[in-house]
Amino acid sequence: MYPIALTTPMANDLTDFGFESLSTSGDVEQVFENQQGTALLVVNSVCGCAAAMARPGAKRSLENDKHPEKLYTVFAGVDTDATSKAREYLLPYPPSSPAIALFKDGKLVHILERRHIEGRPAEVIAENLKMAYETYC
Repeated sequence: MYPIALTTPMANDLTDFGFESLSTSGDVEQVFENQQGTALLVVNSVCGCAAAMARPGAKRSLENDKHPEKLYTVFAGVDTDATSKAREYLLPYPPSSPAIALFKDGKLVHILERRHIEGRPAEVIAENLKMAYETYC
């Protein structure tokens, strides 16, 4: 687990932008068991690719006519139980931090794993997500 003083600004980067933090497995279950409409889930992380690419890309992707109705985040290495539960909804994809996933009516319809995020500018991440929004939102 990471020190809360280190991770709070990283978590706030998304929550201050309108993402709801899911901090327990119960929070995750409540959201995704009966999820209707579209939802974006960001698996946040302390790594550099989360700071430079994933979080900015996710936020920038919302500057679009079509976008998910709900925004959620879990923090890997901080919200351990919530992250573990969220990863059950990301199957069959292996655990990845960071990761960005789009759901429609409770079904995973698009995912960016770390390997899709790392080394790519935030603009590329945003454009990838916007294309998914055009299809599913």
